[in-house]
Amino acid sequence: MRLEGAALFALCLFLYHSVGAKWRIFLVLILWPGLFMIGFLVNVRFGAALYNLVHTEVLPIILAGVALGWHKPELLPFALIWLAHIAFDRAIGFGFKYPTTFNDTHLQHVSAN
Repeated sequence: MRLEGAALFALCLFLYHSVGAKWRIFLVLILWPGLFMIGFLVNVRFGAALYNLVHTEVLPIILAGVALGWHKPELLPFALIWLAHIAFDRAIGFGFKYPTTFNDTHLQHVSAN
């Protein structure tokens, strides 16, 4: 699963370059999905749900589809940045959070088996 994350991250970087987007925007926004860890300040269950919502590939793929389908190319770099963040997280071993502790992720359970 980490290899899949690394491959997706590389693809996002390639596509980001291909659309001619500005790299400084990438560098500024690559960490924004991580800000949703703030939900853990409310409680672990809410934090895990919010983090997992923002770290699923579905939402940035929908955003990319909207960008392409509605001819809004200015949205595509944001979808790629978001997807790159998720992919990088997977590549380094971060996964969906369980509502137990912040460090309890689905990737830990997969690699343990």
